[in-house]
Amino acid sequence: MTSDTPVRWGILATGKIAHTFARDLRLTPGAELVAVGSRRLASAEAFAAEHGGRAHGSYEDLVADPEVDVVYIATPHSFHLDNARLAFEAGKHVLCEKPLTLSTADAEEMVALAEQHDRFLMEAMWTACHPTIRALRRRLAAGEFGTPRHFHAELGFVVDAEASDRMLDPALGASALLDMGIYPLTVAHLLFGEAESLKAVADVRDAEGGAFDLDVAMVGRYPGGVLATLTASITSWSSRAAAIATDTGRIDLDDFHHPTRVVFTPKAPVADWTAEAGPLDPIEIGPDGPDGAVIGAGYGNEIAEVGRCLREGLRESALVPHAQTLTLLRQMDDVRRQVGVVHE
Repeated sequence: MTSDTPVRWGILATGKIAHTFARDLRLTPGAELVAVGSRRLASAEAFAAEHGGRAHGSYEDLVADPEVDVVYIATPHSFHLDNARLAFEAGKHVLCEKPLTLSTADAEEMVALAEQHDRFLMEAMWTACHPTIRALRRRLAAGEFGTPRHFHAELGFVVDAEASDRMLDPALGASALLDMGIYPLTVAHLLFGEAESLKAVADVRDAEGGAFDLDVAMVGRYPGGVLATLTASITSWSSRAAAIATDTGRIDLDDFHHPTRVVFTPKAPVADWTAEAGPLDPIEIGPDGPDGAVIGAGYGNEIAEVGRCLREGLRESALVPHAQTLTLLRQMDDVRRQVGVVHE
């Protein structure tokens, strides 16, 4: 695959997130949607009519399409491993929605399958590819905003759906932690490193097929003594914001898992400032310079990262490495153990 060759995508499943992904794919240079697959041909045909590409009435037909280079898996969590296995056995590369699987053991199996078939695999953690998060990570590590001491992030919304909906069905991976909690855990990991300890409490609902968490709160200690408070919910509307308190000021992120604005407000002299410089104004932290621009809603950046990796012959991304994905799944496995939720 050369720098001039478009990466040809197949989308597996036609739910809401697949539509958002397809819209951003259209905006991403060097990427082309060539096929979509669904368990119902009519659903695939409607999706193709809106976004382009050929329609396949089964996942098997999609992965067998000779023009597909990489498959984006957009099914519920509980199907990811089987879907990925299908794609790898057909010789396709895989971008799989987060969380990669329901458990670390299943994720380790998926990574092993990718290695066995010599195929690229990446969890679709768009936040790790987001230019603003990348800029913040780089500048925070350089000490530009002082020493971080506390991080808070909250992500939640009300799920008003039937019990059979995937967000409320334990068999399909229902979990505030898996759907929302993965984001504050990921951002904390990206900015501060692997958690040294993580404690959790949750409101757990018993349902047919097993219990699942409606709301979860976590407190963690990260390298350098950073303390984090992280919450996720499928019962209430959170601010979706995050903040980092440092010894020189405060960093605020709106809608932190795909921020549109990040601002550092100094509270004391920093770096090159002197008393004669006057009051310290807020500093916008934006996706400029080496970190690029946001593509579409942000999914375009993970699409571009997959394309870069494939053109360079890589089998994993430095932005979303397998080790990082597995580390975060181990953390979520442990949190669920603490709160009494087990996914079979």
